[in-house]
Amino acid sequence: MKKFNIRKVLDGLTAGTSSSASCASPQPGHKEGEPVPESLQSEHFQLCKTVRHGFPYQPSAMAFDPVQKILAIGTQSGALRLFGQPGVECYCQHESGAAVIQLQFLINEGALVSALTDDSIHLWNLRQKRPAVLHSLKFNRERITFCHLPFQSKWLYVGTERGNIYIVNVESFTLSGYVIMWNKAIELSSKTHPGPVVHISDNPMDEGKLTIGFECGIVVLWDLKSKKADYRYNYDEAIHSVAWHHEGKQFVCSHSDGSLTIWNVKSPAKPAHIITPHGKQPKDGKKPEPCKPILKVEYKTTRSSDPFMILSGGLSYDTVGRRPCLTVMHGKSTAVLEMDYPIVDFLTLCETPYPNDFQEPYAVVVLLEKDLVVIDLAQNGYPIFENPYPLTIHESPVTCCEYFADCPGDLIPALYTVGSRQKCQVYSKKEWPINGGNWGQGTQSYPEIIMTGTLLYYEINLIVINCTFFAFFKVMLQVLYKLKTAKVFEKPRSKEDKPNVETPDEDPFAIQAMSLCLESRMLCIAGVSAHIIIYKFSQQEVTSEAVQLLEVRLMSEPNDVVSPDAGGEPAAAPTTPTVTCNPQNNPESQPPIDNSPSDATRDHIPCLRVRNSLARQSPGYQVELVVQLAWVGGEPPQQITSLAINSSYSLVVFGNNNGLAIVDYLQKTVVLNMGTQELYGSSDPYQRQPRSPRKSRQPSGEIPTSCMSGLTSLYTESVKKLRASYLSKSPGKKQSISIDPPPSYVVAVCIFFAPCSLPARLLMCSIERNGIAALFSFPFLRLIFNGDINTADTRDNSFSRSSSITSIDRESREAIAFFHFCETPTRRAEGGGAAATPGLWVGTTFGTALLMALNVPLAGEQRLLQPVAILSGIMVRLKGGILRMACLDATGALLPPPSEPWHEPNTPQDNDDKERPRRRRPASTSPPGSLEQGETQFAVFCSEKQAKVVALPSQACAFKHNITETSFVLRSDVVQMSGGCCIACFCANGHVMTLSLPSLRPLLDVNYLPLTDMRIARTFCFSNHGQALFLTSPTEIQRITYSQETCENLQEMLGELFTPVETPEAPNRGFFKGLFGGGAQSLDREDLFGEATAGKASRTLAQHIPGPGGIEGMKGAASGVVGELARARIALDERGQKLGELEERTAAMMASAESFSKHAHDMMLKYKDKKWYQL
Repeated sequence: MKKFNIRKVLDGLTAGTSSSASCASPQPGHKEGEPVPESLQSEHFQLCKTVRHGFPYQPSAMAFDPVQKILAIGTQSGALRLFGQPGVECYCQHESGAAVIQLQFLINEGALVSALTDDSIHLWNLRQKRPAVLHSLKFNRERITFCHLPFQSKWLYVGTERGNIYIVNVESFTLSGYVIMWNKAIELSSKTHPGPVVHISDNPMDEGKLTIGFECGIVVLWDLKSKKADYRYNYDEAIHSVAWHHEGKQFVCSHSDGSLTIWNVKSPAKPAHIITPHGKQPKDGKKPEPCKPILKVEYKTTRSSDPFMILSGGLSYDTVGRRPCLTVMHGKSTAVLEMDYPIVDFLTLCETPYPNDFQEPYAVVVLLEKDLVVIDLAQNGYPIFENPYPLTIHESPVTCCEYFADCPGDLIPALYTVGSRQKCQVYSKKEWPINGGNWGQGTQSYPEIIMTGTLLYYEINLIVINCTFFAFFKVMLQVLYKLKTAKVFEKPRSKEDKPNVETPDEDPFAIQAMSLCLESRMLCIAGVSAHIIIYKFSQQEVTSEAVQLLEVRLMSEPNDVVSPDAGGEPAAAPTTPTVTCNPQNNPESQPPIDNSPSDATRDHIPCLRVRNSLARQSPGYQVELVVQLAWVGGEPPQQITSLAINSSYSLVVFGNNNGLAIVDYLQKTVVLNMGTQELYGSSDPYQRQPRSPRKSRQPSGEIPTSCMSGLTSLYTESVKKLRASYLSKSPGKKQSISIDPPPSYVVAVCIFFAPCSLPARLLMCSIERNGIAALFSFPFLRLIFNGDINTADTRDNSFSRSSSITSIDRESREAIAFFHFCETPTRRAEGGGAAATPGLWVGTTFGTALLMALNVPLAGEQRLLQPVAILSGIMVRLKGGILRMACLDATGALLPPPSEPWHEPNTPQDNDDKERPRRRRPASTSPPGSLEQGETQFAVFCSEKQAKVVALPSQACAFKHNITETSFVLRSDVVQMSGGCCIACFCANGHVMTLSLPSLRPLLDVNYLPLTDMRIARTFCFSNHGQALFLTSPTEIQRITYSQETCENLQEMLGELFTPVETPEAPNRGFFKGLFGGGAQSLDREDLFGEATAGKASRTLAQHIPGPGGIEGMKGAASGVVGELARARIALDERGQKLGELEERTAAMMASAESFSKHAHDMMLKYKDKKWYQL
């Protein structure tokens, strides 16, 4: 009889649509009715975004603050990314989502102006850690095309599509009554409309002269005071940009025909020079051939050398297929710098922010469609700076992602050491020039690792998030190490065999799944072509003679296996799975056993061809073993759906729609190879309908169920290429692949159940060195259970086969969904206790979890000689496919899988070290008292619909919770929090949920992220300490937290963009320029554009919208302790400076008074004895 618990009733009421129920009255490891103590409560959880990493997706605009050293990038989706020094990044988003067309910094003011395609401009306050919009202005009747904000000015010039220019006060974000109309600007110089305004700038030496560039080719020098045009410059080609010489006597224009025109200000009749940088100069003096448009040009001067003229575009039309270029013209030399992607924008970084002084350029920031490049102009050859930002996550499309928080402390330095050796490009020796802002402060000190699998370049990127605030107090993402898996395979020789790189979903080398053991650093990846690569980590370079390879045939369900000689009839009984286990480098090895002779021309052929040898493997991850699934019955192998590696047992397990296989990478053998249906034996809970018999398919143009059909859809073209490429090869020419084992010992053990009509029996197949296969049958071993397979909850046996078909693209065939290695008690001992034994939980897409007991030999010499034995037993069933499994001890603490510490594999070991067994990291930390009585462990299961906790070894259902009824769970994980562990779930309806363990109480349920893109479902990852992430765009990783503690400390963790910096002094005008008026002319814009002089603008022209940041936000202090201390320090410095200035003025006055007194006394003495008429 169940015990009534009012606490669970209240939990069920707060769960909403979910329900939680207890399935067993006694609590494991405790007295009856006493629950397992849990410290996690609802108030410990809160969901919020933290930081965003990666390259801004689809960039459209860029700006740079030369004093604060801050870079801003706008995107086509209305996002803003701000970058300072490494670790200082910020993400903002416009509410409208319109594309950003231009950005303008209020230099050294902590503010930014953005112009969008929806004809709105916004003022952002950067003096706070999370920038906010202070003001917005929405134009109603005209479209914005260009904006210009002069240095140290509060008046913003806004050009429109109709050719008019409006002036906006950035302090109040109101329009001035001063308007420059297009017809007044051009007057009779053109008979037609000049087109949109494409450029606005003021003369560097005269702020009262405004340069206006129209699209048609007309440039107007407008006098702001007299409200008329001084000069008009006409050219036949359209204008794209204008740049001034710092002396204000010349300017250069870039045109649509690839030419540059240089104009003298006082000579508007014709250009002083016409240059076509990339055009062919005809000998007869005619006009050069037209080239592509020069989209932008910048003109920068230096004191010690010739000026720089930097431009983008302008290439000749006959350069077909040439990559985009940035051209740097310096004196008589012209350097053409090719870029990998099209250029969006570029900026020249200069020493001074004043436009009327020598700029002294030192770098060029080039914004590409998929990269950010900074070029050093001060060194020969123009090398690039090494980019400290993690902007290469998207170097090839990301297909999968893994997130590890609180990883071992020695792992990150090891990866950084080997990753630093991969840098072969020559970078600039100078420091990264974008170094503004300050790091934040925080209290957490655990390192985190992100591991991404990619598609086109077949790489695994190991990325680390340095949350080590105890050192530099920074939040930074840094690329540690890159691993290219394509080096293992041979490159296609013919064009037909090469993958189509323009369609990334058809790449046969794409990575689909990854598994990393943090303690031993063993890495295993599964590719889309049904290949598995096992890597070991070494800090030494190694030269390998051959790549060890295993070929495995994962058979289909018995009803699908047809013998061609039987006339298409299905086989009466399942056959022993065939395992290829022959040496690759031995040409005399026997061909593999094949039960289908008619398939000799197509079976045993993998989808990819492995290289015979790797001449040199650099320090880092080195290939240990390659496993490939071969073609069966003329069909390519099914895609790998699940993968796991365990260093303590030296096992790798993988599965697909057909079944699973366990590989011992230490002995290089296949331990187990069985179909999914064979897992159940006589206790199959599903009513499987036999399929129609079919013959082996011949190579044809039909589209098979390919090994590369799981990324998005069926890969039609690549499958045909693979069939045509590999089916034509003869197996006689193929070398068998594996290790030549020592004589007279078993190298593989395959276990499966006999037909259900007979008593359950185990058939064990041992494959010896001489190739003789011996079959042994004996009564079923009653080591795990008594009789048939036990089920933890018999009430779940009623649901049908289709009850779990809820996830996207679910196939009707049962597939392997998840693996979990553990040490768990499977039976009670005679004294009443329970001994934990190695085991493997296998989860399927039909909601079944089965436990396989592993008999692993002791470490040392026995591990290399004795085989691994496997027994099957416990079965648990849930609604929906299995997503995650884990184990807890009797106190509710999370038990990690057993693992082995890392050791250098390429270092020779002494004989004593070889004989001494290596110590495994224990998985169980239960107190000794729990082993004597009661339950010793909890097994946690989470499926697409349900979560369940089963007590072991009694196999009683302790708790069960229906997560969702109307949707299904996409990703889930059992995570460790500061106060305990819990289950974190992400559902397809956008809800993020957490459940306590082991009671499965709902702790958090927030509708956060609707599933709008399959990329989110594929890359969403939970990790410990309340951390999670997902790929929010093809180029960006968004990190979130569901921890209340992290949310509270987030403000202190984030860096500060604005730091108090003194503005550089204005250039000295010189004595003669000051005497004769030859210096820069200032303009009182307040008197010219103010309401008293210019009047008010029309209310219908634009609408002012106050932002959430508030008017006082611009004048407010930056939040955080660092900002407060900095402001206090600056205030003290200013006070000291003012006191010093006052003291100097007082001293000057005293000296002047003394001088006056002295002169007065001398004059008195001089005229003392003289009469008045003698004066």
